[in-house]
Amino acid sequence: MTDPRTELSEFLRSRRARLSPDDVGLPRYGRTRRVPGLRREELAQLAGVSVAYYTRLEQGNGRNVSAEVIDSIARALRLNEAEHTYLRNLTNCPYGGKKKAARSQVRPALQHLLDSVGVPAYVGGRRADVLAWNPMAAALFGDWGQLQPRERNWARFIFLQPSYQHLFLNWESKAADIVGFLRMDAACYPDDPELTALIGELSVKSELFRQLWAKHDVKEKNFGVKYLKHPLVGELTLQYESLRMPAEPDLFFTTYYAEPGSPSAEALQLLASWGTDATSAGTSVRSQA
Repeated sequence: MTDPRTELSEFLRSRRARLSPDDVGLPRYGRTRRVPGLRREELAQLAGVSVAYYTRLEQGNGRNVSAEVIDSIARALRLNEAEHTYLRNLTNCPYGGKKKAARSQVRPALQHLLDSVGVPAYVGGRRADVLAWNPMAAALFGDWGQLQPRERNWARFIFLQPSYQHLFLNWESKAADIVGFLRMDAACYPDDPELTALIGELSVKSELFRQLWAKHDVKEKNFGVKYLKHPLVGELTLQYESLRMPAEPDLFFTTYYAEPGSPSAEALQLLASWGTDATSAGTSVRSQA
C-alpha cells in the first residue's frame, strides 16, 4: 500500500526544491542557502497561505484542502497541467477511492469496436494493464493472448522485457511515460495491493525504474508520436491517441496510426496481412540477425 501522506509530502518537497527565488521573482536575503529551492515561507507567501498551513500540507495533511488553495499552490510551484492534476488527485481524486482493486472487464461492445478499427488499438486500465486489443495491435506489439492476464502490463513490458526495449526507439521516453502514469494511478488508488506489488517488483528488478520513480515526475500523455523498429517491417513513425472512457474512467482507448501514404502506413498494412503471425515471424528475423 502506498502512503498518500508520504506521497503528498515528497511531491511538494521535490517541486519546491527545483525552484529558486530568481525563478519566481523573489529577492535573495541572508546567508547562503543550506538546501536547494525555495523556503517554505517563500512558497507560502507566493501561494497566499500561512506558513503554518503550508507546513501542515507539506507534512502530508491534505484533508479538507479547498480546490482554490490547491490551485494557488500549483501556481506558486509552477506546476504543469499533469502535475497540477496529480496534486489534486493526492488530496481528492475525482474517480478514485478504496474500492476493491479488481481487474477491469471490457464490455463486448468495446471489443467489437476494437475489432472494427483498422489500426492497432487496445484498451488499457489501471496499473497500465492491457485488457483488450485487436489483431493489428498484436501484430505490432506482440501476441498478448499468449500471456497470463497479470503479465499483460505495459510497465512489465517496458522494464522487464528486452524485446520492447528494441521495439521502441525512444524506449527511455516510453519508460518515463509509464512511470508517470503509475504515479498518477497511485494517487487515486493508494490501497491497491496489485499496484503496490507491481511497484515493488519493478523497484527490485529495474535500476531505471528506481531512478525514475524517485524523481516524483508525473505525466498524462494522451497523444503524441512514437518511433518503433519492428523486427519484421523496420522503422515506424506512428501517432497515438489515448482517450479516457467517460462512463468507465479507469479505462483508456488507445490507437496508433500512420500518416496516410507514408512508408509507415504501408508497413502497417503489411503487418495487418501477417496478423498475429507477425510476432513469430519477427522473432525469427531478430534471432537470425
